[in-house]
Amino acid sequence: MKNGELNKPAVPTIPNSFGSNVFTDAAMKQYLPYKAYLRLTEVVRKGGRIDEQLAEEVAHGVKEWALARGATHYCHWFQPMTGATAEKHDSFLSYDAKGQPIARFSGKNLIQGEPDASSFPSGGIRATFEARGYTAWDPTSPIFVVENAGGATICIPTIFLSYTGEALDEKAPLLRSNEAVGKAALRVLRLFGGAAARVYPTVGAEQEYFLLDKQYFDRRPDLVLTGRTLFGARSPKDQQMEDHYFGTIKERILCFMQDAEAELYRLGIPAKTRHNEVAPMQFELATLYEESNIACDHNHLIMETMKKVALRHGFVLLLHEKPFAGVNGSGKHNNWSLADGEGRNLLEPGATPHDNLQFLVFLMAVVSAVHQYGDLLRAWVASAGNDHRLGASEAPPAIMSVFLGEQLTRILDNIAAKRQHQVTDQQIIDLGIAKLPVISRDNTDRNRTSPFAFTGSKFEFSAVGAPQSIAPANYTLNTIVAAVLDQLADAVEAGLQGGADLNSAVMAVLTEAIERSRPARYEGNNYEQAWEQEAARRGLSNKKTTPLALADLVAEKNVAAFVRAGVFTRRELEARHHIQLEKYCKTVRIEAETALRMVRTMILPACLEHQHSVSYAVSAITMVPELDQMAMQTQYAIARRYTVLVSELERQTLALADKLRAGDAVADPAQLDQHCCAELIPAMAALRRTVDALEEQSDRRKWPLPQYWEMMFVY
Repeated sequence: MKNGELNKPAVPTIPNSFGSNVFTDAAMKQYLPYKAYLRLTEVVRKGGRIDEQLAEEVAHGVKEWALARGATHYCHWFQPMTGATAEKHDSFLSYDAKGQPIARFSGKNLIQGEPDASSFPSGGIRATFEARGYTAWDPTSPIFVVENAGGATICIPTIFLSYTGEALDEKAPLLRSNEAVGKAALRVLRLFGGAAARVYPTVGAEQEYFLLDKQYFDRRPDLVLTGRTLFGARSPKDQQMEDHYFGTIKERILCFMQDAEAELYRLGIPAKTRHNEVAPMQFELATLYEESNIACDHNHLIMETMKKVALRHGFVLLLHEKPFAGVNGSGKHNNWSLADGEGRNLLEPGATPHDNLQFLVFLMAVVSAVHQYGDLLRAWVASAGNDHRLGASEAPPAIMSVFLGEQLTRILDNIAAKRQHQVTDQQIIDLGIAKLPVISRDNTDRNRTSPFAFTGSKFEFSAVGAPQSIAPANYTLNTIVAAVLDQLADAVEAGLQGGADLNSAVMAVLTEAIERSRPARYEGNNYEQAWEQEAARRGLSNKKTTPLALADLVAEKNVAAFVRAGVFTRRELEARHHIQLEKYCKTVRIEAETALRMVRTMILPACLEHQHSVSYAVSAITMVPELDQMAMQTQYAIARRYTVLVSELERQTLALADKLRAGDAVADPAQLDQHCCAELIPAMAALRRTVDALEEQSDRRKWPLPQYWEMMFVY
């Protein structure tokens, strides 16, 4: 598609199209025997094993449904520790007893696969020669069909395990953590007389992204190879006018959004909100809340689907945390809460004092979890890309703190101080120590600078990077909240055994939790330098680079929390630490090598050509007899200034090359990540400053790269 042309989508009818490519409850009723349908839904709702007979019946129904949708192949769709998804396609083709081709899909094909595990990151769990791994069907996440121009493929969400049983993916620990937090939450609910059968975490993810016209993307090796611009002078106009945020969506962009939403609806993904973000060509898509496992699957599908649809509209979707320097980067806002089996939100302030007491226990469990394990939350969002974003003007800092808002903060402070709370009509009713008030929804302002903010009925964790899977953030939240819920339940039960009534026992536990977690609560501007100083005084961690942050993955208290909850073994967690360090080093080195290649083959030749033109022009102008000395010196200064920059460019290029070679000799991964952080990144930054200065002084017609002003405003 040429620039400016519109690829207009067919407008979907949401009720009719929603979930049409998903093996939904309605599809199961249609394609499964009724008893098989009942047994399968019971397993999904309450857990349990799928026997061989049920697997065969479900597989046959899935095959018939898939064939009706035009599918010719199936795959086990899983989430290895690459940050993306993986799939291996097999056709339904088989032979009958007479050697005739037929479509066949067995129960074994459905419930288990055997992909090669040797080439996926394992952190030492599997050696290269140990290739066997297993995918196992996750019946709690619905099977779906992905359509493309050549046909359709049925995708079966699965976990991915090693031959020896360790998790090699992101779904398995998420499912384990869902069980852990559900069990701990039920324990607390039982103290209040709750009869819910289950508790599960809910998630609504907001996905930020950039769109770039493909003609510009293809001419930028840095974007193609690293996802971000390694060079680029700022545009005279970017986001400083604040006119893009929530602005009118341009027609070409809107056509892309509508087309993407149509595909997402067919996949059963509840895309809800779309809008312009702060930076030019930056946008956001947000979904309705779902159970965390399904929400994580859907977020992967959102990223994959939008990338595919963007190409149809002549765009490339950029998900790097900071694709353009000097303007806002992209992240995810991971909105997390807990719900019981009746659909009640446990972080929704209740309508009675009894409900409010229960609400405050769950509220303080989350606040205390961030206080005790904030370093762990920071570690799971650490990456080479997110290091460019965290702490900038559009993202929270690396300090993990909680924002509750003025009214909730006042309630907690008054509980801790054992004093009455006077209110106005716009606030909340009088607070007694043994009697809690009705707390209205949305009784606080929003703090966009906080990494972890309570926003009325949920917590919004905004430090996740745009390309990252939301699974690590959520299995970490589940695990640490489960740990604190158990701590609080232990303390309340001890109080009851000591003779206290429930109200007194809970209030005593709340008072202690409020005081202990006070350092993690902050209501101010998290971007201010004063907060860094205050956070240090409070003893809060502030690890600004990935190598420093990742060390906390294997801190003993954090390992103990995961092991105790059954989410990770020590070996699985150490493997992930190794994988993340290795990924960081590879990312930085790829960027450094790409920068060198671009300078040597594109930028330096263009600069030398411009330098020659300038030198020739200055030499020619000196032949003018009437030119005075001052004018000649001005002309010489132009050539001299540019020549000095070109010389500096070569010096910095050689310095970066030397540092890359030095890194080749570093064998210890722990030392290599420090080398990348302390040596390569500063060298790339210095090289960029010189290249950007040259871009601003070079002939636009000779500059080999699309410039920021073009990429952000010409499409």
